[in-house]
Amino acid sequence: MIKKLDKLILKAFVGPFIATFFITILVLIMQFFWLYIDDFVGKGLGIGLVFKFIFYQSAVLVPLALPLAILLSSLMTFGHLGESFELVAIKSSGISLLRFMRPLFFIAILVSALAFLFSNNVIPVAYLKSRTMLSDIVYAKPSFDLKEGEFYDKLNGFAIKIGKKEADDSTIRDVIVYEQQPSPQQDNFIIAKSGVMRVSDNKRYLEFNLRDGWRYQERGATSGNGAKAEFIRIGFGEYKKLFDLKDFQFNETPDSLNKNNERVYTMLQLNKAIDSLKKENKRLKGNLDSSIYSTFRFLKFIDSTSTQKLPPDTAWAKAKTLDALLPDSAKDQIFQRATELARTMRSTLEVSMQTYKDQSKILRKHMIEWHRKLVLSSAVLILFLIGAPLGSIIRKGGLGQPLIAAISFFMLFYFATTTGEKMSKEGTLPPYIGMWLAAFILVPIGIFLTYKAMRDSQLFTREWYSRVFRSLKRKK
Repeated sequence: MIKKLDKLILKAFVGPFIATFFITILVLIMQFFWLYIDDFVGKGLGIGLVFKFIFYQSAVLVPLALPLAILLSSLMTFGHLGESFELVAIKSSGISLLRFMRPLFFIAILVSALAFLFSNNVIPVAYLKSRTMLSDIVYAKPSFDLKEGEFYDKLNGFAIKIGKKEADDSTIRDVIVYEQQPSPQQDNFIIAKSGVMRVSDNKRYLEFNLRDGWRYQERGATSGNGAKAEFIRIGFGEYKKLFDLKDFQFNETPDSLNKNNERVYTMLQLNKAIDSLKKENKRLKGNLDSSIYSTFRFLKFIDSTSTQKLPPDTAWAKAKTLDALLPDSAKDQIFQRATELARTMRSTLEVSMQTYKDQSKILRKHMIEWHRKLVLSSAVLILFLIGAPLGSIIRKGGLGQPLIAAISFFMLFYFATTTGEKMSKEGTLPPYIGMWLAAFILVPIGIFLTYKAMRDSQLFTREWYSRVFRSLKRKK
């Protein structure tokens, strides 16, 4: 049964949590567009396409926004209750901080479970859609835009210059069209005094209806026949020219082309992929070991030769080195064969070793992604254990000091996770350590802050620092 105390803390928490969550999503989306703004501007993307991409990208950023929203909202909630002395009144009535945190602790567990389900089932689809759309947008050409007095050369095989465009944006004057034919000896020029420019109804072609102009065509001589080059000039009253705009249209790539990325797998699919990759790596390692010894034929006789005792009067027994057994006429030939054999073995081992390293890196990426789904969901609970006691210690509400503290701890979490992921990809740390590096750092901090908050510590108050400073000054 929910008591009034639980309703109080839940009511104080829900509002800041919803607000900070959507603000965090907005900030992360803006930060993403800040990085890719050059790839979106000037390509004529429809508003529906942009909002569709924002929808998918927002879903991808949800697991990153939830921990920050939990941290900031819990810190604001407990800071506000401490600032208004409600937290003091609750503690003075005999209710412990852990009892007061209990309803939000259950909420954090629920949000963490939902974050895992979202990360495991929704994120793979959203990531696949957003990455496919982003690659299509990045590789799309800028929208067709003719400017006065400048040559436009984005159309394959054409360069167009317009002297002036009228206010209707369709009537053009002093038009020059340079057309390069596939053959290097054939170049065409079209010069017209005026014309009308428009795009076809299906957006596929750009139509130029030119008036009062000339068409110049130069035909180069065929090599070897002695013929001279031809120059042709044709005047026209009206001339229609079509330009194909298919390269400027946004083409959607099928999602199936990116289906082999580990980020689009669920945890069950990652388990199957990791098991297959481990078997493949074991096979490659076995092939690598066998390729080292298969080159040396004498190794299969090593047991018999090492245990057999030779008579003391034989040349094999008297010889101290292998060179002593070889005749001078055969040494050069044997040296060359040995050198070639060593080079062949070295190149074979390098190829096999590189293949094994590549497969091992792919395996690590799959294991990193497997742990990522658990890390981002557990981060909700970990950062709550930091935000709640930290808010009760700071006892400040609003977006001042709590915001600075929340950003500081979130940056610590983000950089620790990023560093651990990078080290795991490079093979410096195992994935189960690298991906949980932030948890190893933040969990002890959360326990320490909870311990201090339960004892009404003034760790982050101005008075505490003033006392520390005065005590240090007296010691001097």
